Amino acid sequence: MLVLSRKEGERIKLGDSIVITVVGVSGDRVRLGIKAPADVLVLREELEPLPRPERRSSAAA
Repeated sequence: MLVLSRKEGERIKLGDSIVITVVGVSGDRVRLGIKAPADVLVLREELEPLPRPERRSSAAA
């Protein structure tokens, strides 16, 4: 994992088409602005669907 320190107003570029901007810092909260192409899904981790548990086949049981 790459860990970066940025101040308010500073940006991080991911590839050629994604830019993350630190919009604000207040206490222990950071506000980020994300500019990405429409075909790139930007989703908060807690909203991501949970992975389904793998099912064992009845032949293996």
